[in-house]
Amino acid sequence: MIRVVVVDDQQIMREGLVALLELLDDIEVVGNGGDGEQALRLAGELRPDVVLMDLKMPVLDGIEATARIRREFPEVAVLVLTTYADGDSIDSALRAGALGYLTKDAGRVEIASALRSAAAGQSTFDASVSRRLLAALADKPPRRRGNPDGLTAREVEVLGLIAQGMSNGEIAAALFIGETTVKTHINNAFAKIGVRNRAEAVRYAYREGLSSSM
Repeated sequence: MIRVVVVDDQQIMREGLVALLELLDDIEVVGNGGDGEQALRLAGELRPDVVLMDLKMPVLDGIEATARIRREFPEVAVLVLTTYADGDSIDSALRAGALGYLTKDAGRVEIASALRSAAAGQSTFDASVSRRLLAALADKPPRRRGNPDGLTAREVEVLGLIAQGMSNGEIAAALFIGETTVKTHINNAFAKIGVRNRAEAVRYAYREGLSSSM
């Protein structure tokens, strides 16, 4: 059972999300709140698997709440669900440690899938967010010669595909290798670049312009 806290300052939205999620057999809503301060308190008291977090909220916004949750309770994943899909909001949320980012256009199936992915340590970005990430990557200047941080050419390829939102299975199919080999490359790459999850890996790829080699 995936334990979830829902945080949104709009009561009708919050209640709707709680009602929606309670229909799912494998997800339990253990708490809900209306601002980032409540999110932080509930994360500490309840230790959910995932906090489903809005961004623009009073008292403490979702960006700062995400950063503090990830710093104080690193075992708790944060999945952003917000109206905003601008570059600054996406970048700020990822830098704060959000594991995934959805807009409120997402449907029940997409939200449920993203919660399951977040609980398993996997990132999820909806289509509009993925397009912005890829556009930002495309706008980066060509990557410097040689691979950063001692990455192999294959590890660079894998990170570039992660930045494009591909799952391990999709990466395996794209590179004609097994999923076990993909996991090995990911583990090795994450260790070299000092990241813990796919969201941090996307930020690294964004900064290094790794998609320019794809």
